[in-house]
Amino acid sequence: MTTGGTGGGTAPRTLAEDLRGRDDDALALLLRARPDLLSPVPNDLTQLATRASTRTSVVRAFEHLDRFSQQVAEALAVSPDGCSHSALTALMTGTDATGAAGTEPLEAALAAAVAGALPGAVAELRAQALVWGGEDRLRLVRTARDLLAPAASVPSATGLGPSVAEATVGMSPARLQEIVADAGLAATHDPMSAIEALAGLFADGAGLAALLAAAPDGTRAVLDRLVWGPPYGEVRDATVPVRAADAATPVQWLMARGLLLPAGPHNVLLPREAALSLRGGRAHRHPEPLAPYVDAVPRTAKTVDATAAGQAFGAVRTVGELLKEWETGGPVVLRAGGISRRDLKRTATALDLSDEQTAFWLELAYAAGLIASDGEVDEAYAPTPAADEWLLLPAARQWTALATAWLTATRTAALVGTRDAKGRVLSALGPDLDRSLAPQVRLRALRLLADLPPGSAAGREQLLARLRWERPLRQGGDALRADLLGWTLADAETLGLTGRGALAAHARPLLDPGVTDPLAVGAAATLLTPLLPEPLDHVLLQADLTAVAPGPLRAPLAETLGVLADIESKGGATVYRFTPESVRRALDAGRSAAELQAFLTAHSRTPVPQPLSYLIDDVARRHGTLRVGAAAAYLRCDDDSLLTELLADRRANGLGLRRLAPTVVAAQADPSTLLERLRAMGLAPAAESADGDVVITRADARRTPPRAAPVPVTEGPPVPHGPLLGAAVKAIRAGDRAATAVRRSPESNGGDTAADGAARGLPRSPAADTLATMQAAVLTGESLWIGYVNADGAASQRVIAPVRVEGGYVTAYDHTTDEVRTFALHRITGVSELADDPA
Repeated sequence: MTTGGTGGGTAPRTLAEDLRGRDDDALALLLRARPDLLSPVPNDLTQLATRASTRTSVVRAFEHLDRFSQQVAEALAVSPDGCSHSALTALMTGTDATGAAGTEPLEAALAAAVAGALPGAVAELRAQALVWGGEDRLRLVRTARDLLAPAASVPSATGLGPSVAEATVGMSPARLQEIVADAGLAATHDPMSAIEALAGLFADGAGLAALLAAAPDGTRAVLDRLVWGPPYGEVRDATVPVRAADAATPVQWLMARGLLLPAGPHNVLLPREAALSLRGGRAHRHPEPLAPYVDAVPRTAKTVDATAAGQAFGAVRTVGELLKEWETGGPVVLRAGGISRRDLKRTATALDLSDEQTAFWLELAYAAGLIASDGEVDEAYAPTPAADEWLLLPAARQWTALATAWLTATRTAALVGTRDAKGRVLSALGPDLDRSLAPQVRLRALRLLADLPPGSAAGREQLLARLRWERPLRQGGDALRADLLGWTLADAETLGLTGRGALAAHARPLLDPGVTDPLAVGAAATLLTPLLPEPLDHVLLQADLTAVAPGPLRAPLAETLGVLADIESKGGATVYRFTPESVRRALDAGRSAAELQAFLTAHSRTPVPQPLSYLIDDVARRHGTLRVGAAAAYLRCDDDSLLTELLADRRANGLGLRRLAPTVVAAQADPSTLLERLRAMGLAPAAESADGDVVITRADARRTPPRAAPVPVTEGPPVPHGPLLGAAVKAIRAGDRAATAVRRSPESNGGDTAADGAARGLPRSPAADTLATMQAAVLTGESLWIGYVNADGAASQRVIAPVRVEGGYVTAYDHTTDEVRTFALHRITGVSELADDPA
């Protein structure tokens, strides 16, 4: 583990020096917590510190802190720069270093909790480079101080206003002396000392109390309205000076003594020092050192798991039915993206679900990569090739694929049907449904349930309070989070991750160590499998032309039975009904009557009822007697009486039928229309090829080209993984050594040093000296600083440790890229020794 020091144990003077004194693990922790600092990888620690101090990065880091860490940062923002740990404790608890209580002390238990949680909060702020310096001089980065304690007319997050020095900027020296005199202080020689005297009086609790003891009635009520913020009040004319002798109201009394200072033509403010004294020295009225507690609502673990498993099985079946419904092609894609409200309702009717439920399953299948647009000219949705692979998986594996897709998806199905900022209705599978906060809320809410005893549920309001403490958000974001939590709890129940509000056992592996971890996914499937019903290989045939499947059927059986019969009802058992149309559909798919009879006999636990056998034989006898081919279209039938009957049927009007021969009739309609009309008349025609053979017609499964699942839209850069963090830290260290090391020039024979190599550009040395220095470094093991120009003409500085020099090349370990590389000697501009070997 590499450690960089500031030398001599001296306190760091800048954030860069503080980072330089941290070890590699601390730098890796910083980069993991603030991944935006890695885009791109900083050249050195100075650049890292500069980037960590930018406004955008600081705001992003601050928004990911918990409430107490934010309060600690807010307290540091209103304290003098270089605040000691004891002074910070006093700001958070309202007690000074000696333990003297303020005028409004915290409860003893709360004060103890604040003191106990404070070191951890400071450590978190330090780990994220928002605070630096030693324990006796804690420094908040300047950008954070400006954000949290603005000196303008906007109060700080603590409700405190500007200090006396900030509020009196532009005030005349004469007016300052008048305020000093009316406050009972001795006159001073200059404005600065007058400001210091007032600030000292207001910061001294005893002195301020003595001053207020002589205040008229109503003065304390004015202060009470301002003390906890906002610190601004409105008056008729704030710029008119008021002397103590002329003060007629409590507000004028306060203005005369500087306890209310002008903040505009009609506004006054309570100075920060006075407000802190009136608060008892505390920065926050309600410190929140402890996360809100989530009470466990007991449930029976076995009931929870069984309920969740039933929902999980239902989820798998619903998605399977959706894929079957869209197998021959789904709805067209709207010009703006997504599907129309009419197509959503049509799909909902086919699945026997509400529009809202259907939108959820559509978005889930889309997030799992099971459906997508086909990319054709007339673009439409259809199942993807991944859907075929998914259908072949065991039910437990199918569920884990759906669950992991939901946990990481940023698309939010509950927004379907609402309107965006421009008043446009958001459609299912359309744009603008991504909410980057969604996966964070889902994972954190379920992990909170996982922290409870097995089989325990929790109240929504308590979960929301915990989420608000762990990551406070602005008002708009908090409202969205509240909605997302409600949707999360409902969707988790629908999907089978929870049962009766409690987390199921089979969902726990997906939350830790990671959603996409193969071992976690396998463990979840293993726990779910025993809870799911075993697929059956049989049905129960009834005399009323129905078949009852008492459970889920194996895929081949379900597929064939779905062609031969129509699903009449679904639930724990599925009821199929045999009709002439469904039997004809099976015959059109190429099955013979004998094959259908054998299929039913093999897969029925009851004998094939006689009415069903008669139905199959009757439809098969009539099937194909009438043949339809392409002329525009023609009819051919060996039974000329059937054709005569057809020509006389009024329902055939519009088909343009004309007899060409006793057994042949021509039609003006196309073959598909002719087939459809004849079947509607109760006939059983069959399509015929040009060779006179029966055309087997089965629904063609439509698939999109290979499509990847949609990428979640995150709110910032992804969290870097371990190898990337290690490489980044080493690259930053190497660049920092190259930028800060003291170097010896070869021309000086080691006598003269140059501390600022960057000012001199790339190192320069004669070729002979470069070769000699490289060969010497191989023997001594020293690291060198070189300038190098690659084949593209790009110049760079590197710190290398030469291993071998031969054939015009040097093989060396490159500290910058953390790998062994070969450098052409003729491309090295020069070489310089490091005063201290970084290795």
